[in-house]
Amino acid sequence: MDKHVTLVGVLHIVWHSLAVGLGFLAFTILTLVGRLSCEPEAIRILGIIGWVILVFVTLLAIPGVIGGIAVLKRKSWGRILAMVVSIFDLLDIPLGTALGAYSLWVLLHDDTIAIFERESGS
Repeated sequence: MDKHVTLVGVLHIVWHSLAVGLGFLAFTILTLVGRLSCEPEAIRILGIIGWVILVFVTLLAIPGVIGGIAVLKRKSWGRILAMVVSIFDLLDIPLGTALGAYSLWVLLHDDTIAIFERESGS
């Protein structure tokens, strides 16, 4: 089960980092479209929308990255955080659903609970 726990941590870091990357991509595209329009109002509005998307996606992704790092370090609070994030990931069909279901299966397994208890007891 130890390898599964490591994989869950890595997958959470990668998945939620990709979300931030997509937020940057959306921001860049919206900003470029605004500038290509040469309309001051479009530049301003699309810039604001791009920033809102970037900030929103980043705020949603931060707990996933932190949870993934904590799971890799076998922190018991990280296991709980990753489970909460995994529940929200279930709504992100189809890949987030797969990640969320796999993560919950791994993190709720009795052997995994024993790994985290052993690590926190040391």
